[in-house]
Amino acid sequence: MDDLLQVDGLSLSFGGLRAVHGIRFSVKPGMIFSIIGPNGAGKTTIFNCISGIYRPNEGRISFAGRDITRLAPHAIARLGIARTFQNIELFSRMTAMENIMLGRHVHMKRGLLRGAFMWGRRSAAAREECENRLVAERIIDLLDLQSARDHFVGELPYGRQKLVELARALALEPTLLLLDEPSAGMNSEEKQDLIFWIKDIQEEMGITILLIEHDMKMIMDISDRVLAINFGEPIIEGAPAEVANHPDVLRAYLGEDQASA
Repeated sequence: MDDLLQVDGLSLSFGGLRAVHGIRFSVKPGMIFSIIGPNGAGKTTIFNCISGIYRPNEGRISFAGRDITRLAPHAIARLGIARTFQNIELFSRMTAMENIMLGRHVHMKRGLLRGAFMWGRRSAAAREECENRLVAERIIDLLDLQSARDHFVGELPYGRQKLVELARALALEPTLLLLDEPSAGMNSEEKQDLIFWIKDIQEEMGITILLIEHDMKMIMDISDRVLAINFGEPIIEGAPAEVANHPDVLRAYLGEDQASA
């Protein structure tokens, strides 16, 4: 099976600070691939390069056989890559539904002029609006966000805001979904629900997932492959149990003394 995503020799520095160096991994279709490492290890920098926010100094990123290394974020989104953010990037004075509908922008073909004259349910713009709202409603049902639909996002608990951001990413109908610490701020019950939803997204929606997460239980429960990094460089890639028990990974998380105890 051909790889959906290939990252080859990714390196990026900010001035004299090396954020990532020599990162290599590949993700096959339908896989949940996780990236782990201590805070500041460079995980989000990798996501920012894949999604076009940063342009690497070296290396190549390929998606579905196409080089996307130098593409702009909107062009990458149109190819079918969506993401969530470590720090929530929602419009707090818009409702959950309105935020989710923003994820449909790449699928909307009617321009501003036609949208301004959306007269009657039979108009092309009205039909398109209804079709996109149906997609949003299905995602709301999937993530159990019915009670949040018409509330301003800024009024929702942090865990629910994280779900709205996930819903907005799903609204793009991506082939590849980048999840940056999706369980941050969630309680144990919400985290358990999130595990089920991520598996549903993978299995029922057929979406490949690239995940950054600090909750090692979640990593062990849902990941097919794991890449561990530290100080911007790879430590090991492999099966979850193999990576979690690697001595260099233990040192990165626990420190030299605890890892050797």
